[in-house]
Amino acid sequence: MGNQCQWHLWFVLAITCFVSQNYVAGELERVHLKAQPRNGNSSKGDGFLGFLVVGDWGRKGAFNQSRVAFQMGKIGEKLKIDFVVSTGDNFYDNGLNSQHDPAFLQSFTNIYKSKSLQTHWFSVLGNHDYRGDAEAQFSPFLRQIDSRWFCLRSFIVNADLAEIIFVDTTPLVKSYFLNSDTHTYDWRGIIPRKRYITNLLKDVECALRESTAKWKIVVGHHAIRSIGFHGDTEELVNYLLPILKANNVDFYINGHDHCLQHISDTNGRMEFLTSGAGSKAWRGDMKKQRREGLRFFYDGQGFMSLQLSQFDAHIAFYDAYGTVLHTWNVWKPIFHSSM
Repeated sequence: MGNQCQWHLWFVLAITCFVSQNYVAGELERVHLKAQPRNGNSSKGDGFLGFLVVGDWGRKGAFNQSRVAFQMGKIGEKLKIDFVVSTGDNFYDNGLNSQHDPAFLQSFTNIYKSKSLQTHWFSVLGNHDYRGDAEAQFSPFLRQIDSRWFCLRSFIVNADLAEIIFVDTTPLVKSYFLNSDTHTYDWRGIIPRKRYITNLLKDVECALRESTAKWKIVVGHHAIRSIGFHGDTEELVNYLLPILKANNVDFYINGHDHCLQHISDTNGRMEFLTSGAGSKAWRGDMKKQRREGLRFFYDGQGFMSLQLSQFDAHIAFYDAYGTVLHTWNVWKPIFHSSM
């Protein structure tokens, strides 16, 4: 599916989103993308949207991060991608220590150098990012260093064809607050947790309910469905999943488990896609329970792509050598699938 649209970006940001403060309902920031056909000769409708997804990557090139990045560049050029999505755990092991941390250059700018990757990177935080200075990743200073970078706790990318809602899932996971003796987390702007979560879920529900996009996509770090090491995230299953299902979300995309996987909702139309294999993978960590809906699982390094038109979506997973491991097609308004 070739991309025949040129995308222009308008960033709608409030200065306050970079200030440490308690989350207040109604403050999800939006990034607006406007599609303009290059030649008016689109063969699949009014336009296309294509992007890559990578997660759990920031290891200064180690654990095949550089190899994955190289293949992302090749696939990105072939697909003419519009942007890249990062599912979190952007910098290991403990996030960035400040906005001046050299790890930003060492793990991001100096690694993803291919021409096709010189586009916008939309990122959420993972649990490892919260172990450092979480707010450093929101800093405008990082965008001065590398204009591709865009990260907030939660925000919306509006691309006409699709709305992608990025959700800060780490504060939803109770165990991070109970086991504080194991790791130190940067909870500025999160406490009181209950109010933060309540407001966040209200905003997500409101955004999805009001969305008129052809495709609704939600991105978070933690999995809703996974047979990887961490498995299903109980809090997301209980609190986030009902909102997604009630509002006909098409895809939930996550990282956290260091693998690639695809699980279909057996009681609905949603596809659960894990792309958390940007560097270190967990070989052999695969749960035997709850395998219903499983379409694909790979315990090595890699990434995925998602291409959208008015009528269909094409999902593809790749390993660290660029080999296509699994594909899946979804059609609207009637959903069909093929391996």
